[in-house]
Amino acid sequence: MQAVMETYKRLGIAPTSGKGSWLFDDEGNRYLDFIAGIATNSLGHAHPALVQAIQEQSEKLIHCSNLYEVPIQGEVAAMLTAATDFDRVFFCNSGTESVEAAMKLARKYAHANHGPHKHEILTFSKSFHGRTYGGLTATAQPALQSGFGPMLPGVVHAPFGDLEAANELVGPQTAAILVEPIQGEGGVHVAPEGFLEGLRELCDRHGALLIFDEVQTGAGRTGHLYAYQNTGVVPDVLTSAKGLGGGFPVGALLAKEEYAALGPGNHGSTFGGNPLAMAAVKAVLGVVTDPTFLEEVRFKGAVLKNALEKLAERVPGAEVRGEGLLVGFDLGDPDLAREVFEHCLKEGVLVNLMGGTTIRLAPPLTVTRTEVRAALDTFRGGVYAAISAVEAATIPAAAVA
Repeated sequence: MQAVMETYKRLGIAPTSGKGSWLFDDEGNRYLDFIAGIATNSLGHAHPALVQAIQEQSEKLIHCSNLYEVPIQGEVAAMLTAATDFDRVFFCNSGTESVEAAMKLARKYAHANHGPHKHEILTFSKSFHGRTYGGLTATAQPALQSGFGPMLPGVVHAPFGDLEAANELVGPQTAAILVEPIQGEGGVHVAPEGFLEGLRELCDRHGALLIFDEVQTGAGRTGHLYAYQNTGVVPDVLTSAKGLGGGFPVGALLAKEEYAALGPGNHGSTFGGNPLAMAAVKAVLGVVTDPTFLEEVRFKGAVLKNALEKLAERVPGAEVRGEGLLVGFDLGDPDLAREVFEHCLKEGVLVNLMGGTTIRLAPPLTVTRTEVRAALDTFRGGVYAAISAVEAATIPAAAVA
């Protein structure tokens, strides 16, 4: 790894293969994967349908320029629009690219229908919209922006969940409001009751587009194909990636017909919508659009969340947040969270420590109920051990003697 640029704080494991919810390394170790490539391996590892789809497509055509018709691209777009409230799809390669496309679409639509003065985009604190300049500017986390300024103009931020603050910032200049219905990277924060409805009303009142960033919450992660489908609020534009390709790089921008403002020459992508990516998405959608499959995701998510909520009662200040198989366990104490995280890693259960105090659990959607129970057993053991360790550390040495 000497030649790889050190942009990640890597853990001391090196998986080389996987099957279902499990990862394996060359030393014979196995790990129960409860982060799934950061909510990306939606069908787990080496899912037969996904492997077969990629294999078969690779033997036919891997890449074809968007200068030509790509039949499978149209087929997959039709699958997405049939399963959602949207009419048009633009394919790209990642979540941050889908956000860039959404921001450009919003400004293009506003410019064409209202004029250049209407260009501002409102986003929210603790959000995460990607690492490119548009996405990074929209990400209201100063720590991530530090050293990369200046950010792009025309983007303002309000506290997540604060409808009054949003109301003060939205006006004739607002082209769009960009929001995650559940903030993933920010600590798994669910939008409070009435917040998304209020943003919808603000956008309607001021002629702005409501954009949901569902890069992490989409493709069945919350037990619905997209999280918005359980909120009662329909956005005008939606971004998708991560689990959409089951681990294969792909992103998508979904928009209602009247807002599909991007035309020839306005935006594009060399690899976006390539046949191999579309084969992967088609395979994933073939699984995650099944109502029975989504019902099972909701059931497993409820089991996981309910068990963690009972565990949180044993930890002062702890909180459990999330929906479906995207759950955050906030221990409220960095030392406690680190102890739990390291215990899970030592016992072969992969989770994600974020923000110092929150452990994110986002297993493959195909995780079995038995695997959920196994992970919970390990997690409980970690919490109890961490509490004991922290308590022991607070006892004076003289008292122990």
